[in-house]
Amino acid sequence: MWPTLRPGDRLLVDPKAFSAAAPRPGEIVLARDPEMVGRRILKRVAAVGASRGPDGTELPAGSVFLLGDDAEVSRDSRAFGPVARTELLGKAWYRYLPSERRGPLEPAVSAVEGQSP
Repeated sequence: MWPTLRPGDRLLVDPKAFSAAAPRPGEIVLARDPEMVGRRILKRVAAVGASRGPDGTELPAGSVFLLGDDAEVSRDSRAFGPVARTELLGKAWYRYLPSERRGPLEPAVSAVEGQSP
């Protein structure tokens, strides 16, 4: 998720964020890794089903297309496909460490378009 998130950043994640509202493009989410059982990933929502992902992939209803902010090296929905909304563990909404970068995480429109912010 570089440059938005850096090694050592500590985040608050709201596990109930998507119980009443659907994820929105630009939001950073914590999800179960579709490629490795027991691992979690932080990615940005690029599109929600039923729509098309940035690469033209048709998304089924109830799914999301996830992208990393560093498109050159990120392993994301371009590699593993859409992710079921039920695999989302919460919305990352606040960075509390390091203190000099403390503050809310804002959605990034450029990442939704598949570009690095």
